[in-house]
Amino acid sequence: MHSWWESISKARSRIHLLSSLLPSSPDDEDPLSSLADTDRPARSLLLSAAAYSSVSAAISSPSSGSGEDPLCHWIYDTYLSSDPDLRLVVLSYLPLISSVYLRRIHHPASDTPVSLSGFEAVLLALYSSETKARNGKPVTISIPDLSQPSLYHSPRNSVKSSNSNSKPSKPLVGVLSPPLEPQIAVKSTKRACIVGVALDCYYKQISQMPRWSKLDFWHENGDEFGNDIRVEADEIENVAERVNDLAIENYNSVEVGDKDARIPLPWELLQPVLRILGHCLLGPLNVDEVKDAASMAVRRLYARASHDLVPQAILATRSLIQLDKRAREAAKAASTAVAYASGSNANTPSKAKKPEILLVSK
Repeated sequence: MHSWWESISKARSRIHLLSSLLPSSPDDEDPLSSLADTDRPARSLLLSAAAYSSVSAAISSPSSGSGEDPLCHWIYDTYLSSDPDLRLVVLSYLPLISSVYLRRIHHPASDTPVSLSGFEAVLLALYSSETKARNGKPVTISIPDLSQPSLYHSPRNSVKSSNSNSKPSKPLVGVLSPPLEPQIAVKSTKRACIVGVALDCYYKQISQMPRWSKLDFWHENGDEFGNDIRVEADEIENVAERVNDLAIENYNSVEVGDKDARIPLPWELLQPVLRILGHCLLGPLNVDEVKDAASMAVRRLYARASHDLVPQAILATRSLIQLDKRAREAAKAASTAVAYASGSNANTPSKAKKPEILLVSK
């Protein structure tokens, strides 16, 4: 009971502190005031679209991200807390933080702070947490041996082969991520790796992220994913029914971002982005708005990869596009079948029932 109440008290104090850091409007009610009084204040903060909008506006402000930014201090200290729901709240802001940080690093504006150490401290906190969790080990996957009868077949080492010259096959292991080295600062040579590891932390909890956090990832990174490359109309035909929100209706081709807004996308950064894309495209619980935004983003990335001639990115994005097309075709076929079945049942005449005759003995 003490631990439960201590967790709620800590979450309420963090919410009250956050409310004091955000600019208040005399016309609108504070969206955070009522969240602290709920039974699960941290979870309520995570699922509040109004609170997210207020925090995201502060993160996107021109003066944010410096070492003296109190909001960055709040995000940093909140992530170091032991409350898992509070850490999820911090992770929900990560797509916006990484987008704003990378944009200002590569394309600084005249009003951009000289130092972005506030954003870098948050990214380093996530990187250090993941480094400690991996304990100096790489992230690996087992690759199935296609020479075996099935993907689940593994020969027993104790059984000797009839052929004395044959050697037992060794399991194939692929390295997704090498061991992480501790970092005390965000160097230019390690920036993509640190941001990529932070995005990987976001991906691990993406099933608990609200939809507005996922939408921010694709809306904020739209210009950074591509430049003046053009995406042909046949690449977006499967999202033509809901393109109003994406502003691509009645175009034969689509401009992919601003030429001057493009940022470098090395594999360390692109790999977690593709994982997040795969979830947003194919996750069964995602709303159509998230799927449509991810569908447009993967086509931007495919155009960018084709322009830069990056084979890994071309194969990955093209595969995601094909999977997205098949999923949409299957959903459309299923809805058509359901509509046809309901229509045929409604038009089928039913036979009139004969009146029941009861025999009564005298």
